[in-house]
Amino acid sequence: MKRTLAKISIGVLLVGCGAKTPINDIATSIPIATALDLTQVKNDKVPVVINPGRFTQDTVKYSLPKVVQGTYAVSDFGKFVDDFKAFDYDGNEINVTSEDTNTWVITNAKNLDKITYNVNDTYDIENTDIGTPFSPSGTNIEPKNYVLNLHGFIGYFDVLKNNQYALEVKAPTGMKRTSALQKTSADVSEDGAVTTDTYFATRYFDITDNPMMYGDLDVEEFMVGDIKIVLSIYSPNNVHTASKIKETVFKMMKGQKAYMGDINSTPRYDIYLYLASGAEDAPSGFGALEHHTSTVVVLPEQMPDEALASAMIDVVSHEFFHIVTPLSVHSEDVHYFDYNQPTFSKHLWMYEGVTEYFATLFQVNQGLVEEQEFYDKIIGKIQGASSYDDTMSFTVMSENILEEPYASNYINVYEKGALIGMCIDILMREESGGNRGILSLMKELSLKYGKNKPFDDDKIIDEIITMTYPSVGTFLKTHVVGKTPINYKEFFDKVGIAITSEKVKTNYIQNSGVLIVAGNQEKGTIFFTDLVADNSFWAENGAKPNDDIIEVNGTKLTLQNANTILGGTFQWQEGDDVVVKLNRAGKEVIIKTKVTKSYTNGNKLGVLKDSSKKQTVLRDAWLKG
Repeated sequence: MKRTLAKISIGVLLVGCGAKTPINDIATSIPIATALDLTQVKNDKVPVVINPGRFTQDTVKYSLPKVVQGTYAVSDFGKFVDDFKAFDYDGNEINVTSEDTNTWVITNAKNLDKITYNVNDTYDIENTDIGTPFSPSGTNIEPKNYVLNLHGFIGYFDVLKNNQYALEVKAPTGMKRTSALQKTSADVSEDGAVTTDTYFATRYFDITDNPMMYGDLDVEEFMVGDIKIVLSIYSPNNVHTASKIKETVFKMMKGQKAYMGDINSTPRYDIYLYLASGAEDAPSGFGALEHHTSTVVVLPEQMPDEALASAMIDVVSHEFFHIVTPLSVHSEDVHYFDYNQPTFSKHLWMYEGVTEYFATLFQVNQGLVEEQEFYDKIIGKIQGASSYDDTMSFTVMSENILEEPYASNYINVYEKGALIGMCIDILMREESGGNRGILSLMKELSLKYGKNKPFDDDKIIDEIITMTYPSVGTFLKTHVVGKTPINYKEFFDKVGIAITSEKVKTNYIQNSGVLIVAGNQEKGTIFFTDLVADNSFWAENGAKPNDDIIEVNGTKLTLQNANTILGGTFQWQEGDDVVVKLNRAGKEVIIKTKVTKSYTNGNKLGVLKDSSKKQTVLRDAWLKG
């Protein structure tokens, strides 16, 4: 008890403004003491203890998040909590009632000493009927690896939303651990077997914003300019190492820093990479979740080195660019985020769309990809956006993103959202003689607002118009607030590029970015859509629209493992043997063949051979400025 109090006092001294009054145990005056014990995991559950201090009211509520920032989807972390109990100072249980999935009401709170509960992880139940969070925001509990997205373990009291937190994590001494959260001490047990790390957070947001990884990790630390990069990888079968990925990350982040210029960045950035084994109980929600100074990434372990490097560039660069928005430029909905009754900003076109555009543009700007590869990505986004409602107002969608029909159009923020950023960029380059673009606009907004000052959601578009040009205003009101589809040809004409139709290379589950497979929820099957007829590999091997895909190379295909199994087709190499079992209207059809390149009829974006000098100058300013 004395050691805990000493650590809590250190936390107060770190941020206390020279207060002369003695510290007492009133809950509003001290950090909330929280503890996770990784040495006492039973039945795949981590025990948690929460000691808030002494309450002066009769009833309090304790909640885990329904929604966490950056996900735009319901996670309901409370449903992974078991054995929730409250105890008084004599060790007796206090009455607790469940208000909803994520909130517990504690009566007789004046006598509350602590609460305890066990937390189950989300990774190993993703492929079941239980709804789980997006993998990078989820949790993992296994002897060799713990993904500690702390919002999955620690909650908040309704009357202590601004309190500091003192967090203890107890784990075997030999277990590696990484976190950007401020560590105040590390105490080793007398026998040396267990180390208790103590961390400090100024408020609950810092708990949710600083994930951790413990376990059998491969860690590389290196500098990119003045930023310390900590790359932590868990590869269950030791397929990939941090040292192999380090050079890719270094080049990428060096390019990003050069592209961003004088935008303020963090002194440390953590990348937590969990590589999923592909087993039935492995996570399959591949992607990443951003935080102010870190990102959690989940990708398939079976990816070849080159494919993993490419995925890291696309995924991690996107998350790092979130340093600009929404981390530095955001609305009140983001700044004062309510984890259980969230409201959403109208400006996902900025938070996700512009961020995705930066992650695409910087690669050609910094010479990481050739110009044609950049154009291929842009045409891919146009084709991807065609799968969604092109007449839907982006601001209306953003504000109502948890509801239908908007929720099912969310992925379009990475497709059309990025294209919105591109169009604004080209307009600003044209209006300014090549001197200003959307990056300079975001720099100006960062200086005006920054991470501690939110903008007014309803006024930001008018502010942007005032800061830029009438043409930008017309575009935003017509194509972002309004429902009018964008005529991309109009913007491509300005920079001397054009779309042409031709035979293009594609993969085995898409035609130029558009999926040729779909799921049947009632039957629990995956089937080929009409688009399979335009995919040369499948067409030549006899696949037909509406064929159910039963097995791929001996593995039964289900809705639960579809991401893993179909994602594995990206690793197919020419000459590989492939055996696919289909169900065609009740008749079994076997495709047994070797992998060949696949083509489809698609569009190609490229430079006009007769570009004018004006077009060439503007194009150079757009791509190289």
